[in-house]
Amino acid sequence: MSFPFTILLILIISTSSSYFISPVHSKIARLGVSPILLKNAPGDGPTQKNAESDLKFFYFNQTLDHFTFTPESYMTFQQRYAVDAKHWAGAKVNAPILVFLGMESSLETDMSAYGFLRDNAPHFKALNVYIEHRYYGKTIPFGSLKEAMKNSSTLGYLNTAQALADYAAILLHVKEKYSTKHSPIIVVGGSYGGMLAAWFRLKYPHIAHGALASSAPLLYFEDTLPKFGYYYIITKVYKETNEKCYNTIRESWEEIDRVAAKPNGLLILSKKFKTCTPLNKSFDLKDFLDTIYVESVQYDEGSWVTDVCDAINAGPPNRKIDILDRIFAGVVASHGNQSCYDTNYSVLVASDAMAYSWQCCSEIVIPIGHDKQDTMFQTSPFNMTSYIEGCKSQYGVIPRPHWITTYFGIQDIKLILRRFGSNIIFSNGLSDPYSVGGVLEDISDSVVAITTEKGSHCRDINSKKKDDPEWLVMQREKEIKIIDSWLLTYQKDLRDLNISSI
Repeated sequence: MSFPFTILLILIISTSSSYFISPVHSKIARLGVSPILLKNAPGDGPTQKNAESDLKFFYFNQTLDHFTFTPESYMTFQQRYAVDAKHWAGAKVNAPILVFLGMESSLETDMSAYGFLRDNAPHFKALNVYIEHRYYGKTIPFGSLKEAMKNSSTLGYLNTAQALADYAAILLHVKEKYSTKHSPIIVVGGSYGGMLAAWFRLKYPHIAHGALASSAPLLYFEDTLPKFGYYYIITKVYKETNEKCYNTIRESWEEIDRVAAKPNGLLILSKKFKTCTPLNKSFDLKDFLDTIYVESVQYDEGSWVTDVCDAINAGPPNRKIDILDRIFAGVVASHGNQSCYDTNYSVLVASDAMAYSWQCCSEIVIPIGHDKQDTMFQTSPFNMTSYIEGCKSQYGVIPRPHWITTYFGIQDIKLILRRFGSNIIFSNGLSDPYSVGGVLEDISDSVVAITTEKGSHCRDINSKKKDDPEWLVMQREKEIKIIDSWLLTYQKDLRDLNISSI
């Protein structure tokens, strides 16, 4: 599952739903990869599928600060990227370059989780390029994790503008390295990476010819808030899947509070839910359950929500089952039968958690909370004051919730992109809770929205499977057809302008 929740800052990622826990106990769901994919991602080496390709890893001597000219700005660090030329038709025919823009995870995780480039390189006869995001994986400035994560002075170089400039520098380097000046570049990204892909096309149109932005909630900011929030979709999906299950979950929160208020109540809850360590507060249990429900919707591939609900609803017909026993059955359905359940376990390595926490405390301020219409949960709206105080306490900096919309200019996205945007696909599954902050309608002939009723987070750019539903196959085919049209127009422009491959 992937990016925002009850919200505030982000210190740790809870695997259940990739949330980050803030000092003030608010959580933000991670935008990117499913926790299951994170948990099963390979270590340092390429995946088996990649090993069968011509994938090669490289390091680029990247500039620390692209935007100032102080002595420190000229410092450099090693940024990792990978290239697969197995299916590339070559520079002589200006064959395209597909680029996956790294998100808040390692290069190996990105390549394991998302197969769009690998699956479609033969069709496009493309050169595939994967770039690791600064401060993630092995792309660490200042020589070590300790120094890079030291404080706000070193973390201050971690922001979207610097990341986009990194991608620009590497892609120009790749074009020079492969002597392919006029090969069109199509950037691809999902979730946070999807936002980066769209923004890269807008900020660097001379480098990227087009962008596929999957599940990119780039309208989920203070100045562009959606009418309904993240948890509205969680509630909607559960209620539509099974209303009995929905009601059980909705009623369970007060029951948890009631039991927790008893003498030894937290110990009772710890035993009932088989937590690996005794609960210190009922919030920890509720946060853990919240994560399960979120992930089951955000990353559902057909039956996750149904499996949780079937377990919650199950039981002998002639015996009344305690509501919390039913909720625990949902935990088992989600996590499997374990000797104990870790309500505080982390999916990402500490460095990735800290890096993303910083990003959410500086500019990626996505105001997600439990609003009054999110009826499966206890009401707890996003509180910007608490968010700011939490970030200030953790890093000594104040978040800038209006900076993203100021820098990328998305307040009036229909008007703005109709005037100067082109060649962007915004794809969203409407069962993805992040879709509420996505672009869901066509803006122009070439800035288009593709939506599916059943789609979950970034599913269209996941690797193909034999049992993919027909709607998903058709969604991907539509995306490929649109990209094909961009490339045909580009090749025609080259011919009309008498531009050769040299």
